[in-house]
Amino acid sequence: MSDIDKALYLLHNSTRRQILERLAREPHYAMQLSELIGVSQPAIVKHLKELEEGGMVSKAKVPSEKGGPPKTIYAVERAFSIQMDIGPDLFRCESRRLPKGGPMRLSSNLPEASVAIAEALSGRKKIAVAEGLAHMRSLANIMETLDAQRDALISLHQHVRQRVSAAVESDFDTYEERSLIQNMVEASGDRIDLTALVQKELITGQNPGEVLQTLRAQLEKQIARRSGQVIAAPLDTELRWYLGPGNGS
Repeated sequence: MSDIDKALYLLHNSTRRQILERLAREPHYAMQLSELIGVSQPAIVKHLKELEEGGMVSKAKVPSEKGGPPKTIYAVERAFSIQMDIGPDLFRCESRRLPKGGPMRLSSNLPEASVAIAEALSGRKKIAVAEGLAHMRSLANIMETLDAQRDALISLHQHVRQRVSAAVESDFDTYEERSLIQNMVEASGDRIDLTALVQKELITGQNPGEVLQTLRAQLEKQIARRSGQVIAAPLDTELRWYLGPGNGS
């Protein structure tokens, strides 16, 4: 199971999400979580075990305040972000780790408007609640602007993909060919192993070499038609990577 599959599995359960919300604020004991969330302690312990195995929480033994045996306390282990965008000609799902380090270490990648907040936090272990609220309001406004820009970029990306899909639909006859081209498009210009991709996508009985040759010829004809040029090369030439998305023609 990949990291993103594991994260989505763990987060689909509302009780586990409530547990993580509580643990994000401060470490808790299983009994505390049971009382706060209104779920039996055995069920809480089971969810905590899954979260721990998934790398989302950690546990530690702490001395009992009443002199009894040590108690197990749980805390959030990882900092990450899940991004998911779904729509016609749009599917992106990824888990991104948040950068580590203090405020000033982050400053080189921060929007200019938020650098002053990083500077205000530098070298300080704690700040007053009122100051923290002011900083968080400012950051929320900055993130809202960035989210709006990201939404627009995703929409623009979708427009590009829709037009590519229209060309794929009209220029490639079989489902297998269209699937192969869409895999290349999704790679966004990154180098991929075409032979392995063909073998993965083809139905039994098709010849990978023949499919690659046909695919190459169709891609070159498509570029030639749209650019008004003829591309000449020996038939045994490898598929040229300048034909891939983002590499021009």
